[in-house]
Amino acid sequence: MADQELDLRGLRCPIPVMRTKKKLQTMSSGQTLHVLASDPGSIPDFKAYVKNSGDTLLESNKTPEGDFEFLLKRV
Repeated sequence: MADQELDLRGLRCPIPVMRTKKKLQTMSSGQTLHVLASDPGSIPDFKAYVKNSGDTLLESNKTPEGDFEFLLKRV
């Protein structure tokens, strides 16, 4: 179970990553954020984001409904 959740389905890149970054900045180190997105472009966007931010991408999956979910950890 994540500490917080963010539903970004229906938004196109780069909005999901931008809102995720903003949310993670309000969180404490070690907390986790579960993100739901519908844009396939979010997959490479989140991978690039964690390389530059230092935050950790713990999981990346496609849901049975066809959405994408990410579990990130704030450093």
